[in-house]
Amino acid sequence: MDIPYIVIDQLTPLQQRKWGTHFCGADRPRYIEEGIWRRTQEQATAAQSGWTGEKDARRRVLHYRYRYGLVPTTAAPAIGLTDLYLFHSATAPGDEIAAHEDTVRAALLTGGWRPAPIGTQWTRRDLRCVLTLHDVHPQDVVAGRTLPEGYRTLDVQITSADYTPPPVVRQRPWDVLATGIRVKSRPGTPTMIPDLSVLADHLPFQVEIGCGTSVEAGIPPLHRLHEVYRVTDRQGDEPREHRFTLSPASDPLLREVLTEPEEKTGEFTEMFKACFLAEPTPAMHALKALQDAGHLVGPVITNNFDVLAARAGLRECFMRRYDQAVPDVEWVEGAKALLVVGLHADRRRVQARARERGMRVVYLDPEGFWHDGTFRPYPLEAPQDGDLVCRKPAAEGLPELVTLLAENGR
Repeated sequence: MDIPYIVIDQLTPLQQRKWGTHFCGADRPRYIEEGIWRRTQEQATAAQSGWTGEKDARRRVLHYRYRYGLVPTTAAPAIGLTDLYLFHSATAPGDEIAAHEDTVRAALLTGGWRPAPIGTQWTRRDLRCVLTLHDVHPQDVVAGRTLPEGYRTLDVQITSADYTPPPVVRQRPWDVLATGIRVKSRPGTPTMIPDLSVLADHLPFQVEIGCGTSVEAGIPPLHRLHEVYRVTDRQGDEPREHRFTLSPASDPLLREVLTEPEEKTGEFTEMFKACFLAEPTPAMHALKALQDAGHLVGPVITNNFDVLAARAGLRECFMRRYDQAVPDVEWVEGAKALLVVGLHADRRRVQARARERGMRVVYLDPEGFWHDGTFRPYPLEAPQDGDLVCRKPAAEGLPELVTLLAENGR
């Protein structure tokens, strides 16, 4: 596979300005795309991991980090993937890891990779793959983790040939693993409301947005990444039915990327491409109108990496981070409410901290999504007593709020 790998060819002048303003000239490097999943087989995850006893301790750690940049072409610059880093670590009983290693090596041969003399490093044009087998993983030694007897680990690192991930990048998934399993909040009994007119009594307010606003802009939902990276087996309709991919024999990711790297990289980069091509929606423009009117204060607290809020003229407080389990929030003194738009779970405890500040928490969320013409319920994870829930999509509820406040002379 050639690096750079072209993702969007022949940028228009407007797209070139978008790149320079919002992806390079921003408060964080938005030309970096990164994701981490760690899935463990233990009693606390039994429903999704298949844990039955102490001998079940399979683990899958996956980390990707891609850098995008402008690539010169004959007519106009393109956006290309300039650095690729994919790390896959599978831990399982020794016989499963032995079979897994055989499968990986067979995929390397099928995909046309060439082995180096030492046998653990392979190359394919501008890509490099390194296999490392551990009887006891060094990270487990450092963390004091003890696995059942006979467990082994195979680490597979795939990079663009000219990129060497620094130690801080290689360490990142293990730091995330050490934080343990996220404990879900217990839901309370919120009050259902027909619209957001209640916010007229709680001005000014702050806002937190999730991927619901991104989906409205045509960006795939986050579960698409789970499909691309084979994080879960999404055979059921309900989230609780989506079991972790833990057994190496049932994990096709490495086989896919090693046998057809060009095709799989197209899937790896489709989320970034969708984010770049998407445009701010009526919901985003409504947030800007609410800010201009003085009703919305502070930055948009966002878990999204699509840059849509910034491109609508709003400042962002970015929460999807790996260096802090609970990132800081920029609160505004005098804000009376937190409006949470299209965000299923309070993973970074923003809503919990708002309640501690005495702010009313109001949700705008349809509590479900359309898939193949069918509406599938997806309830909010943990709204509490005293919270308010309006079951409308952002594209409907936010412009409606602008109109309601204007009609009330606000």
